[in-house]
Amino acid sequence: MFSIDGLSTLWDKLFSAQPDPPPLLVLVTAVLALAVVATRLPWRIARNAITIAHEGGHALAALLTGRRLHGIRLHSDTSGLTLSAGRPSGPGMILTLLTGYLAPSLVGLAGAWLLAGNRITLLLWVAVALLLAMLVLIRNVYGVLSLLVTGGAVLAVSWYATPQVQAAFAWTGVWFLLLGGVRPVFELQSLRGRGRMPASDADQLAGLTPFPALFWVGVFGVVNVAVLVVGALLLAGPILTDAGLIG
Repeated sequence: MFSIDGLSTLWDKLFSAQPDPPPLLVLVTAVLALAVVATRLPWRIARNAITIAHEGGHALAALLTGRRLHGIRLHSDTSGLTLSAGRPSGPGMILTLLTGYLAPSLVGLAGAWLLAGNRITLLLWVAVALLLAMLVLIRNVYGVLSLLVTGGAVLAVSWYATPQVQAAFAWTGVWFLLLGGVRPVFELQSLRGRGRMPASDADQLAGLTPFPALFWVGVFGVVNVAVLVVGALLLAGPILTDAGLIG
């Protein structure tokens, strides 16, 4: 049982602000995240985190629009599938399809907002909570292992790592979500152009709306690039402050 003092200490730990990170840390973590997104093998491995956010976005939208969520499957080729039941058309289905490609960037933006307030511990613990909540929805072995490894890594850093390591981990992760949310949109269109994704989210949206699939690919791209710009400005606060550009 937690004592009142223990709960107070935990509350303070969660919601207190950590010191501003050095501008160099912000810059180095951005470069590291960009290198991971831009290079083949690191991207192939790290893309699992983007898939988790993508399928989590589908699942959350399905729940919020009243659809019955049957589960999530994550695959070793970094693809995923979220199964829900309800009306095969209408706003709920459209929103469920729309959120997948937007979710990684939007999660990154939420993380950037927390980091702009130096709420590093809160960010890490919220990430663990979301991964645990998603774990109960997973319906295949690889998906369970993927969530356990990802959640375990975040939990270990939040519990055992020094504040400096936590800051580096958090900034790298958020930069990665912001940058990594853009690349899958280009991959989507590339695969569609070769006829390899005839049932993509964009194509399904085209079947439910008057707009063609290319329009929806464009929506994914424009929104994610805009979110990247806003998120980058939030994350670059220490650099801008150090340069005297903001107070």
